[in-house]
Amino acid sequence: MSFEAAVHAQAIEIDRLSLEMCAAAGSGHPTSSMSIGHIVTVLMFHTMRWSPDYPNYPTSDRLVLSEGHAVPAVYAAAAKLGVMVGKDPDKRRKLNVDDLKSLRALDSVLDGHPNPMEGFPFFDAATGSLGQGLSVAAGLGDAARLDENDRRIYCIIGDGESREGQIDEALDYIVDRKLLNVLPIFNCNDYGQADRVSGQQSADTLAAKLAAFGYDVKTVDGHSPNQLKAAFEAFVAQAAKPSAKPMAVIAKTVKGWGCPSIQGNGWHGKPAVADALKRAYQELDEKRLELTSSLGAGDSFMIQPPTELTKQAAEPGELSSFTETMKRMDMESLLQSGNIATRRAYGIALRALGKVNDRIVVLDADVSNSTMTDMFKKDAALTPRFIECKIAEQNMFSAGVGFSAAGKIPFCNTFAKFVTRAYDQIEMAINTGANLKIVGSHAGVTLASDGPSQMALPDIAWFRAFTTMKDHRGNPGCYILQPSDAYAAYALANVMAEYEGVCYMRTLRPETEFIYSDDVVFNLGGFEVLHEGRDILLAATGYMVHEANRAIDMLDKAGVSASLIDLYSLPFDSDGVLDLVNANNGKVITIEDNYGGGIGSALSDALTESGDAFQLRQMHVRHIPKSARTPDEVLKACGLSADDIKKTAMDMLGV
Repeated sequence: MSFEAAVHAQAIEIDRLSLEMCAAAGSGHPTSSMSIGHIVTVLMFHTMRWSPDYPNYPTSDRLVLSEGHAVPAVYAAAAKLGVMVGKDPDKRRKLNVDDLKSLRALDSVLDGHPNPMEGFPFFDAATGSLGQGLSVAAGLGDAARLDENDRRIYCIIGDGESREGQIDEALDYIVDRKLLNVLPIFNCNDYGQADRVSGQQSADTLAAKLAAFGYDVKTVDGHSPNQLKAAFEAFVAQAAKPSAKPMAVIAKTVKGWGCPSIQGNGWHGKPAVADALKRAYQELDEKRLELTSSLGAGDSFMIQPPTELTKQAAEPGELSSFTETMKRMDMESLLQSGNIATRRAYGIALRALGKVNDRIVVLDADVSNSTMTDMFKKDAALTPRFIECKIAEQNMFSAGVGFSAAGKIPFCNTFAKFVTRAYDQIEMAINTGANLKIVGSHAGVTLASDGPSQMALPDIAWFRAFTTMKDHRGNPGCYILQPSDAYAAYALANVMAEYEGVCYMRTLRPETEFIYSDDVVFNLGGFEVLHEGRDILLAATGYMVHEANRAIDMLDKAGVSASLIDLYSLPFDSDGVLDLVNANNGKVITIEDNYGGGIGSALSDALTESGDAFQLRQMHVRHIPKSARTPDEVLKACGLSADDIKKTAMDMLGV
């Protein structure tokens, strides 16, 4: 009885603190927090192997709170345990109960939803945009297995949240990958925000669904300490049996447990204040008397320490040049052809990177033979680090966040068009500070024959928004990279691997001529001057660099001296580009194979801020394209051919 009473006592204290901190903040979700008070208590005070002094230790068991709005319960437990907090790892201090009153304050480490970058390193990912946490947990679990690390990952998911399709994607992934070290815990308190959850998310229906997925399901009273303890002990035992099924827990709980006056509909996201708060405190006191009368002075919890760190990643080696790698891979004849698609060069780079950096992991969404990541997969030494995610892009990117939190460098790959399905997940990765590398192949209209359902067109505009802001490290939220040839693609893949932060690189299906050599150095924020003139500047990216190159020759024959730059990075060196614009009479044309909002808009912003006189024409896709047999056909139909570039330049020059 002593364990049961001790858990009740601590859970009631967590509930009281959840009420108190939300009241002080004037907002928050105390009733959701109170529904997981016992789950959090049993996990953090008893089951998990971790250290409050080192909350993100590499072998610690992890808790992912997918139901992010219930975070006050975790903050309260962390304050009682004295968890170390702070943005600077060298200046962390123990969280205390008084700190809880700073919930949601601008200068507080206790953000409104979980976010490790705000100074709460107990968490691995920013959550709160519902449906993503289980995928993060799966990535953490998969990375642990790669590292032969016995850490266990616990993930708390709301019942209403479970309707998000990404939850099903993650459940599939866990079964596919046989991740016995990941435990989904469904908090079934029967209420969402506006009303009761659907019957499809009831505890019994969820249990049946999980069983159909292939899980061993344990249904428990989420406020019964002994039932929770038994379920978690069963998970620990099951995780040690390779032939076992993954396990899931259905925890039947009460939203606002212990306080009847704030239960039921109408209390989601609403703190109790004034008389309502006093009444809630009184109800908790009554519950304490009811459930903890047998509590003895010696009753306590014993947090288990994490296992010792025995395996660390080796320092990465130096990547060979593209030419040397091609020779080593017996691809000299392909190299001598002078034409290689950037997607193929990227696949070659991945394989070479995997050989010299054991932190590299590659995730793909059932298109590895098109993205060319199968070059990594087919190398026997690298196969264990290739993760097939199937057609579930949202899960793939969030799992990548989990891999990143575990110290890996995840390269997540699919068609650039399908990256758009995971914009929310990518934004949350940026918020998390994840070291995520996103590569979208078959980008732009030059995909041609497959038509607009397969073409990435608004992607640059969306990603560009993150080039205009700073992340928690003070760097651009995301770098966009658009290589125009194989040498650039190979080099930029290495640049991405070396950079700590989010990058998005587009690769192309069509083969493109070589422009560069091994001697050219590519950098984040850089650009390359390919032709120097004096009358007008062409700024192009990706495939359009080749089209602009053809236009340069046509303009030269017409007596026009034009400059050309490959603007392969966003953001770019604005001062350097503006110098070139001014050297070309302030006249510039941007050329890109996507909808607007990309390099044209970026250059427009830079020119406007400079205050210099300029004329800018933006050439981009201006209508929904359709399929065509060749890239040339679709470019002509979109007004982006070399002829169109020449005509635009001549018109600007008045000749």
